[in-house]
Amino acid sequence: MKYFDKILIANRGEVAIRVMRACRELDIDTVAIYSEPDKNALHVKYADEAFCVGEAHPSKSYLNKERICDIARKSGAEAIHPGYGFLAENYRFAKLVEDEGLTFIGPSWKTIEALGSKIGSKRMMHEAGVPVLPGTPDGVTCLDEAKKVAAEIGYPVVVKASAGGGGIGMHIVECEEELEEAIDMGMRIAESAFGDPTVFVEKYLAKPRHIEIQVLADAKGHTLHLYDRECSIQRRHQKLLEEAPCPIMTPDLRERMTASAITAAKAANYKNAGTVEFLYANGNYYFMEVNTRLQVEHTITEFITGIDIVKQQIAVAAGEELSMDQEDVSIRGHAIECRINAEDPLNNFTADPGKIVRYRSPGGPGIRVDSGIHMGYTIPPHYDSMISKLCAWGSNREETIQRMRRAIYEYVILGVKTTLPLQYAIMHNAHFIAGDTHTHFLQEEHIGASLRRYLREEETRMQTLAASLRQGKEVAAIAAVVDVYLRKNMK
Repeated sequence: MKYFDKILIANRGEVAIRVMRACRELDIDTVAIYSEPDKNALHVKYADEAFCVGEAHPSKSYLNKERICDIARKSGAEAIHPGYGFLAENYRFAKLVEDEGLTFIGPSWKTIEALGSKIGSKRMMHEAGVPVLPGTPDGVTCLDEAKKVAAEIGYPVVVKASAGGGGIGMHIVECEEELEEAIDMGMRIAESAFGDPTVFVEKYLAKPRHIEIQVLADAKGHTLHLYDRECSIQRRHQKLLEEAPCPIMTPDLRERMTASAITAAKAANYKNAGTVEFLYANGNYYFMEVNTRLQVEHTITEFITGIDIVKQQIAVAAGEELSMDQEDVSIRGHAIECRINAEDPLNNFTADPGKIVRYRSPGGPGIRVDSGIHMGYTIPPHYDSMISKLCAWGSNREETIQRMRRAIYEYVILGVKTTLPLQYAIMHNAHFIAGDTHTHFLQEEHIGASLRRYLREEETRMQTLAASLRQGKEVAAIAAVVDVYLRKNMK
């Protein structure tokens, strides 16, 4: 069945290509949008049609709701897929798409609006019986009340922006004397970043695990889960590495968490693909938020279940029922995703845009690369620094780690600094190998030592590589890369 004739993808880079690949398999034509700096980007070349959406700054291009809908109408697209980031969780955009007579490939705008408020969604989940962290039930309006709640639940606490994400406006508070300043600062940042100054206070977990459940739901109320993912390794509250399934998951914990995720989805009248995120510590889990979109890490869930989540999104948006029942979904093997960012991991993950002068993609059994880059491509400084997703699958976690090590040693990206060295260090870290991770994992000294050792060898590799390239000895340069990786000993 052909669900749509033409879909516009309101995004860029690897996620735009990911959606276009699903469309191509479904015999659906695709429309790309691009900003002026992205005119030669890979997603533009891959699409059937492409239209310039505006200038470099996102507000004048990828966030220009009216312009995107205008392009959709003029191109004859029937539906819009938002990808992730940009307008993917903007309920006003979803409503505009609907008002224009187009199909938004995602949940309804009302669901996005309801779940976009951390306070509102937390209240909804509490009423539905999903475990939530103790804290202020509403936005902070009175400092004395906030102090009272904080004293009851015990310090440390965290101040969060209700409308925010990615750690923006978040402040950890160790004692009562710090609370007023944290609330004032959080409100200012929340107002500036999200146009909503509302903040709330809740219990802070020092070293929790970040575990999430992928859900799918259709318009008939049929809701199921695609099991769990571990997303604890983060920098600046943003994920850097994910794996599926969670390595500490037990049958009992999985049964309880997936049941809570289904309850959460039904409480929000959810339709399409979504992710229910939890924090886990000391045997207990707590609702954090629902991501009302396709997740970056959907790739590893596809690896372990064999289900194409983007195709399911498109089918559900077209009014189809889910093509499987819960008993049809099972876990097969283990998968890990490394987010490859154009960043310097030794300089507080500072973005490092620029031209890629050498590029070689890994391959072989169990390897998947979702990328929007290529040799000669110039990474623009205007957008998110993630340039590639490197995924590995194996019959078990040990094999998956080995495959990821091999894939990283095959992966060559020269011209910009990337997080590949850090990912390689993680793959050889004893704590990671044991499954002993948490949301502050990268701040631990043991991973820093592994990274510094790797980079000492990396410096030697770069010097050898540069000399070989200057002499026109590209084969020798690639051999030098392989040789250095083979001599790694990061245990």
